[in-house]
Amino acid sequence: MEFNKEKFRKIINKDIEINTYVDGSGPLVIMVHGWPESWYSWRHQINYLVENGFSVAVPDMRGYGLSSKPHEIESYNIMELTSDVIAIADTLGKDTFNLIGHDWGAPVVWNTSLYHADRVDKVCGMSVPHQVSKMPPIETMKFLFKDVFFYMLYFQKEGLVEKELEKDMRKSLLAIYSSISSNGEKMETFEPKPFEKEMTFLKSMGEHTEIPHFLNKDDFDYYLNEFTRGGMRGPINWYRNIDRNWEMTKDTHEKKISPLSCFIVGEDDPVAKWTLINPSLHENLVSSHTIKSAGHWVQQEKPEEVNKLLLDFFK
Repeated sequence: MEFNKEKFRKIINKDIEINTYVDGSGPLVIMVHGWPESWYSWRHQINYLVENGFSVAVPDMRGYGLSSKPHEIESYNIMELTSDVIAIADTLGKDTFNLIGHDWGAPVVWNTSLYHADRVDKVCGMSVPHQVSKMPPIETMKFLFKDVFFYMLYFQKEGLVEKELEKDMRKSLLAIYSSISSNGEKMETFEPKPFEKEMTFLKSMGEHTEIPHFLNKDDFDYYLNEFTRGGMRGPINWYRNIDRNWEMTKDTHEKKISPLSCFIVGEDDPVAKWTLINPSLHENLVSSHTIKSAGHWVQQEKPEEVNKLLLDFFK
């Protein structure tokens, strides 16, 4: 899928450069990707929204692609991530804007909506609903998963999973993308597996050698080139701020998301088994949608269905 390279801009947020694809005219929609993704994850939504009267800003989030990749773990806390979103809107001269976030991008847009409610018109989260833990989340995970392997806990040790994934990036991305995409069969990825000393993240994923159905070879090669060049430290550092994020956002734990909001999730997304959308955390939850025969990469697996839902919501 071709995109005009001249439409990329470097958005500056203090010492961070955010590589951002900007196009269209009309109300602004900022699209925030998750892990391990890229601005390119929104390739099916970009032109569709532009053709329907919106402007779009689609960043490589910090740690990804051609954006800055600070080394420090703390640089990836939720306040820094939401500040990147605000920097994009400010640079484009937009007082108000709409938001879409997938996977890790969903907590970013939910929190942007909490801390900058006066600037967000509408917000759509995909795969990961807004949630508030009563205890530090890592502490909760250690209790819940004390006898089983759980990838978020495995990610906490600095350098461990980066080394594992970067050893063979092609194999790693094939496993991640394939294991939680929907192919009509029951997925066992992220099902509890006994905790064993020799268990690794990739072993927990199983063996995958084919490019998944929602990517063609060029799509997969684009991701492969991005992560081969940029590595995994920055992206994994997002996970190492989970407890820090919980502590930093205590002032909003009792607060509801006030902008008009919607939620989209794939029927076969394993994340949907853990966390359901909680309408009580939203003042204006307009709609919630479950897409049949879709896994975790919902906007890439079912672009036509997702695009229609987005247009209905944002128009």
